[in-house]
Amino acid sequence: MRLSRFQGYPGMIPSRAIVAGLALLASSAAQAADPAPATARLALAERLSWGPRGDEPGMPSGDPVTALAVPINAPLPPAAAQMIAAMPISQKPMPALVMDMVDRRRQINTITDPDARAAADKAWQSDMGDFYRQVVTRDILRQLYSPAQLGEQLTWFWANHFSIHAQKREIRAMLGGWDDTLRAHALGKFRDLLAATVVQPAMLQYLDNDQNAAGHINENYAREIMELHTMGVGSGYTQKDVQELARVLTGVGVRLTPDAPRLPPDRAPYYLRNGLFEFNPLRHDFGNKVLLGQPIQGQGWGEVAQAITILANAPATRMHVSRQLGLFLLGRDPSPALVNAMAAEWVASDGTIARVVAVVLRSDEFRASLGTGFKDPEHYVLSAVRYAYGGRVIRNADPIINWLRRMDEAPYGRETPDGWPLDAAAWTGPGQMETRFEIAKAIGNGSAGLFKAREPGGPDEPAFPQLQNALWYAGFDRAIGPQTKAVLDHANSSPQWNMLLLASPEFMRR
Repeated sequence: MRLSRFQGYPGMIPSRAIVAGLALLASSAAQAADPAPATARLALAERLSWGPRGDEPGMPSGDPVTALAVPINAPLPPAAAQMIAAMPISQKPMPALVMDMVDRRRQINTITDPDARAAADKAWQSDMGDFYRQVVTRDILRQLYSPAQLGEQLTWFWANHFSIHAQKREIRAMLGGWDDTLRAHALGKFRDLLAATVVQPAMLQYLDNDQNAAGHINENYAREIMELHTMGVGSGYTQKDVQELARVLTGVGVRLTPDAPRLPPDRAPYYLRNGLFEFNPLRHDFGNKVLLGQPIQGQGWGEVAQAITILANAPATRMHVSRQLGLFLLGRDPSPALVNAMAAEWVASDGTIARVVAVVLRSDEFRASLGTGFKDPEHYVLSAVRYAYGGRVIRNADPIINWLRRMDEAPYGRETPDGWPLDAAAWTGPGQMETRFEIAKAIGNGSAGLFKAREPGGPDEPAFPQLQNALWYAGFDRAIGPQTKAVLDHANSSPQWNMLLLASPEFMRR
């Protein structure tokens, strides 16, 4: 690396021309991958993980489907596992955490002194925010260090597919259970995944199904199940189908008190409860329904199970979900032929997600797409940390959370239920590029606080990234184009060189 001073850089700050130039290059980073074997393997590693680690020069080759064989619960490095184990969300069941916060809220509402009430409310909000931080930190540690890298990406995909907004009501305290549910089913049968989301209090609160009762129908959840989670917009279902599904879902809700409702003898056998989830037959419409032309006899919870099967097995569902999976795995829309092949495997495997994903990974479209995609904010930030620090476990995920918030892809931060966009066009604007440059500068200059303990007075373990590392010499150096090399050659210090590499269009490819 030549450390001569580059004209236009005032010290460590690149000129607007250089920022604009790198942003222009990065925003058009979706170009053909270098066919050389080393860079082809690098592109495969980018796609099968949250970014290849800088301290691991070995990169995948051969059948990419082997990435699906790593168990989603594969052990984390001890330091990461210990951080997760020390979190309150790991030490107390989610329902108990939620009930504690609900009880505190009830007590706060009885406080008459305005100042005391404001102080108590501030402390309550702070603790709710800490639940959110714990869950997101746990996600980040798994994404950075889990051996099940493809499984972690698919867990993120499902969290985005079944998107919820954490700031609504008690959802922040419920996130731990929601996240566990998605991870457990990320590679299993779609029908089981869909069924698991239907009984999760975070989803039921977010889409207001806990307010859905016979005589007071709320269609929010039913509509999003059909529009987003299963069949997709324009797939042939009608407003009447939405209404019928909403009737099926009456009584499916959340109970935030330890007691059970008083039920007459003829309804008591229908009552179900598991943690915070409740099926209350007093709120259920027991009339007969017809969903997508199929009759559903009024029988309580059995109607919900039948509706889930109808929706999971619908041809429109396997086409819609396969298309979304293909878009995520390819970084671009899959061809109709590939979607049809995925849908055929869906039928053959009874909706087994891992087998549907395997169709994509073995396709010519997947190989052709390598190195042509563009990293969304989460992939960008996590790949930068994995490249810069390898297996060294961070102590503080707050900088990563803040970076994702600044780039408008905060975990569980999408207010609408459609999830963050999966297409590159959503993330290539000038504001995005400028923020990425600032993040590249923060990481390139040092650890950006990633290794500083969160507790007051906690130790700091400064860590300067070495980007000319094992991965660099194993192939990334050959993936750098002449324009980026020219910029790197004029860097006037190692931190500046790091910054420019992390802000390069090559680093933003996926």
